[in-house]
Amino acid sequence: MVDVLVVTAAEGNTPSRNTLEVLGAARRLADPTGGAVTTAVLGAPVEGLFSALVAGGADEVLWVEHPPLADAAPEAAVAALTHVVPHVGAAVVLLADDSTAREVAPRLAYRLQAGLVTEVTAVRAEGDRVVFARPAYGGRCAAELVATRFPVVGTVKLRSLEPVSERSGRPGAERRLAVSVEPSLIQTTVIERVTDEVRGVKLENARVVVSGGRGLKGPEPFRQLQELAQMLRGAVGATRAATDAGWVPVSWQVGQTGKTVSPDLYIAVGISGAIQHLAGMSGAKTIVAINSDPDAPIFKAAHLGVVADFKAVLPPFTAKVKALIES
Repeated sequence: MVDVLVVTAAEGNTPSRNTLEVLGAARRLADPTGGAVTTAVLGAPVEGLFSALVAGGADEVLWVEHPPLADAAPEAAVAALTHVVPHVGAAVVLLADDSTAREVAPRLAYRLQAGLVTEVTAVRAEGDRVVFARPAYGGRCAAELVATRFPVVGTVKLRSLEPVSERSGRPGAERRLAVSVEPSLIQTTVIERVTDEVRGVKLENARVVVSGGRGLKGPEPFRQLQELAQMLRGAVGATRAATDAGWVPVSWQVGQTGKTVSPDLYIAVGISGAIQHLAGMSGAKTIVAINSDPDAPIFKAAHLGVVADFKAVLPPFTAKVKALIES
């Protein structure tokens, strides 16, 4: 029997897509072994969130209450979870592989003297062992890691696993757990929260992503990408080179150090195809590449490729899409 603890934060009355993906991974691991899934929510109870988490796969919701947790200080989360994990008795602890988890997970594993697996793309039970899959060599292959002693802390790579089918009315339990964190342990202070303005579809949720890279040679062409993405009801992405150059916001970055996307259609414009970028978009169902360099690595990953200057391809393509929409 493998019991799983999913860690999330109380950010609203609806679980994020990230949380639902982790719940899906937990459910698929626990079910074959007869195990249970507990969701530890760092923060005070939020009306409506309990039923949504249970519908998404949780058997029990544990509200972990302590004021510093509301500020998402990683030290507070680590200190609180150090008490929560033994209290729940879970063999596997899963978090969404976001910026917070990258700080919390390794510290928590050290405190618990537990194993650590990052960027998990699949997890399954084999007898008394738990097998984790994660990308290796920049996503060129998958490695399988076997846990033979527990607990194990894992971070689930975003957009690599699907949530389970939502079951409204599914029975579940909830409890409150008050924890005490020594103030001297908290060395991070939240000064201000800045929320990116999102117009239209979120990049990580988009079914169509139009991305640009260094080959666009400036910020102006990204306006053309925005026009096309808007027509296709999608979002605009970019490579690290484009964001580092200041052409577009950092929140648009797709790749190993940016966001992971898995759209139905990914259009790569002026993107060479560095391993780090491919790691963030290799889950796309269909990849279309436009690049003037016939030897660009992106063509090895693409399902369709156009060897040409984007200036000659993008305007007529956008015009054709517009005509089809208006017809």
